[in-house]
Parts: sequence; C-alpha cells; structure tokens
Amino acid sequence: MKKDELSAALSSLVGNKLADEIAEDFVRLRGDASTRTLSTSSVGKFVESFVQCLQYMATGKWDEKPSVDAYLDKVAENQLAIPEGLRVCAPRMARAMYTLRNKRNIAHKNPVDANSHDLVTAHQCGAWIMSEMLREATGLSMEQAGVLVGQVQAPVGVLVEEIEGVRLVHASVSIKEETIILLHSHYPEKVAKSQILATMSARSPKSVGNDLAALVRDKVIFGNPKDGYRLTQEGMVRAVGLVRKLADSKQAAA
Repeated sequence: MKKDELSAALSSLVGNKLADEIAEDFVRLRGDASTRTLSTSSVGKFVESFVQCLQYMATGKWDEKPSVDAYLDKVAENQLAIPEGLRVCAPRMARAMYTLRNKRNIAHKNPVDANSHDLVTAHQCGAWIMSEMLREATGLSMEQAGVLVGQVQAPVGVLVEEIEGVRLVHASVSIKEETIILLHSHYPEKVAKSQILATMSARSPKSVGNDLAALVRDKVIFGNPKDGYRLTQEGMVRAVGLVRKLADSKQAAA
C-alpha cells in the first residue's frame, strides 16, 4: 500500500497534515499486523490521529493532544458537521481499538507478541474507519475510491514479513506458490518484477521469470515484466486457499 496515495486521497477531507499523519499511522498499523506485533504507538497514534481528523471535520481545527476517550465517548456523536458514518459508527470502533491498546498486552512500549484476535480486531477496525473516510473524501472518482478501499481492506498476509521494503515469505513452497503468497500480501496493487526478485533472492532469476510467465498463461496472475504483476480473481481464490492451508499447518504444529 502506498502511503502517499492514501494521504493525497484524504487531503480534501481533513487537510494535508492530518491526511499524511493518519495515512502513515494506518500503514504502520497494517505493517504491525502483518508481522503479528503491535506497539502502543501503532494503535494509540492511529486513534489519536482519527480524533484530530474528526475535530477538523467538525470545526476546522484540532487539539495537538486531544482527550481521546472523552471525545469519542461524549463529543463526536454530537458534532453534526461530521458525516454520519464517521460521527456515529467510527468513534465506537475507535474506542474499541483504544480499549485494546490500554487494557491488553498491545499497550507495551516495545513490540510484543499480541493475541492474534486483538491484532485482527484492531486492524479491521482501522481499515473500516479508513474506508469510511475515503468514501467521504471529495475529488475522487468512484474507480479511484474503489481501488483505495480495496487496498485498505485487503487481507494482511500472516506469512509475510516486510524488512526495509522487501517482503519475505516464511514458508517452504514452490516459486509459483511463493509468488502467489507475495502478490496476495500486496493485493490489489501491482508488484514490479524487481520486487519479486528481491523477495526471491535465493532463487534463480531465470526460474522466477519462467514461472511468472507460466502463471500469466494460466491466468492466475496478470501483468508483464515492464508494468508488474497482480493476482487475478482466480489467483486470489488460490492465494486465500494456500494462505489458509499454510496458516492451519503452522497452527497445528505450534
């Protein structure tokens, strides 16, 4: 997911500064969820930024250090200038996120292993909030908004870790399966061939290229070396099945 695209899309709703901050916070939250770790800054900062966005929508200004829980509980629902979904539903989701942040082990200062259901809940609440904000943003075509919402809502791959911009697939699988898992973690964005080769640096570049071509022929992925690759609908079905199978295997072995 490209933070700059998300920020630009939200700028019409909450201004450039807040758009940039909440986009960065969500991308960090999503990254934490993908590696199964959350820190206090991830959830807490996202919710704080969301409160500032609500304040901006209501009054055109925001507090540098808002009283987060009090605003979400007592104030937001009465700010009639805020669109209804963001005024009524989103604050309740944000409060749930903030409660997890304060009362569960994701509140530790350093990244720690968090309960998987806490991670899933926090990320999905954040994704819903971001999708609702995109729905209310102006200046976007329906197609642009749909693509961004798809990126925000795309499942976080539990088998993929990102380090310094390179995503690593933690599974003993074939080149084709590794490609499908990698593209699933980026869905619906296209992934450049150079990124795929970086992920599979231990593989033969020629073999990777041959299997990419085969996946295109089988209509599992779409694209080319110049423009990059993404999963087709059939590819997404295969990816979900493969990810679930591998995740179940890991769980059984644990």
